[in-house]
Amino acid sequence: MPRHTPFHPRTAALCHSYAWKEWAGQLAVCNYDRHSEREYFAFRHNAGLIDVSPLYKYDVRGPDAADFLAHVWTRDCNKLKPGRMYYGAMCNEDGHTLDDGTIANLGEGLFRATTSEPWLGWYGRHSRGFDVSIEDVTDRIAALSLQGPLAREILQGITDADLDALRFFGITSCTVAGQAGHISRTGYTGDLGYEIWVDPDGALPLWDALQTAGAPFGMQPAGLDAMDVTRIEAGFVLQGVDYVSAKSCITESLKSTPDDASLGWTVKLDREGWIGRDALLRERDAGGSKWQLVGLEIDWAELEQLYDSYKLPPHLAPHASRAALPVWNADGKQVGQATSSTWSPQLKRYIALAQVHRPYAAEGTALTIEHTPEFERHRITATVVDKPFYNPPQKTFTPAKAKAKKEAVA
Repeated sequence: MPRHTPFHPRTAALCHSYAWKEWAGQLAVCNYDRHSEREYFAFRHNAGLIDVSPLYKYDVRGPDAADFLAHVWTRDCNKLKPGRMYYGAMCNEDGHTLDDGTIANLGEGLFRATTSEPWLGWYGRHSRGFDVSIEDVTDRIAALSLQGPLAREILQGITDADLDALRFFGITSCTVAGQAGHISRTGYTGDLGYEIWVDPDGALPLWDALQTAGAPFGMQPAGLDAMDVTRIEAGFVLQGVDYVSAKSCITESLKSTPDDASLGWTVKLDREGWIGRDALLRERDAGGSKWQLVGLEIDWAELEQLYDSYKLPPHLAPHASRAALPVWNADGKQVGQATSSTWSPQLKRYIALAQVHRPYAAEGTALTIEHTPEFERHRITATVVDKPFYNPPQKTFTPAKAKAKKEAVA
């Protein structure tokens, strides 16, 4: 039976839809109302508050902590300074992706890694020879994600952290809602956002403080369905959907390298000594990966014409779809599949993330995607476009940095 997060007494009282799902063995809200529209627009225009406590969290400390993490992740954690975070991936010995997540340098030899799946056994297996201790602190840390253009103004009212100075992918220890914790400039919506990490005993006071501070700004509690739409708009991959962990694949063909999964930018092959490097070197020497994750924009005019042929208005589900949809080239040969798709209310576009064969991954390439109204399969034009689809300036903007630059010029 799924367990409750530390915020469950508050989220359960607000979840009028009774729409829940299991996330890492814990109950998580899909949407608070009958649909997620209000929560989505809060993310994009005000701020949304989502419980992300089910994320797996591991504290790694000791003289070799950075060396160890650099061995099991694709990022060189020896270069990760205190107060900074990396996004990266983990691979097995064959170079196939196991998971993606973040690593934070909390200072004084302490690092914290977050992932979507449990990896304590994997860490223990590969820690031999390193002077480190590894501790699963998943249940000892409650976490909220506050995302949206007004997130900074809301959060600044309940913390002593200088949020104007906290850079993108920065993390700071602070007092928040009267208790010790950490705030990181991270999130999964592609907008300005923060993740707040506190002791479970302080979870409910933190929730209440944020609800009070956020009310004048139109902040809304939000669930996973709204965040799923925003993460597609942001071009963020989801493990188990846009790629499958090599640990879970039942056939070799399902396994992905970081290059396949749009995580190749986290890989530095000139750095030696990390798991999967040799296999990835061999792959690139042999011509590179077969697949590439791309963005697709589905032709809306064609979609309207298709529905009109059935005397119907266009109909798209009010939430993201994780159903795999075949993608074909101009000659009618299947060259990939869309892995996540959604109507974007913000952009007024029907978009998708898709795995396609690399020869068809160039921006502007015209493909077709399956669409099925009234139980009949059809093909609609889908053009390869640049991602992220949505990338607002406030996502990475740092007010204190901009102010200092302006003063220097003056």
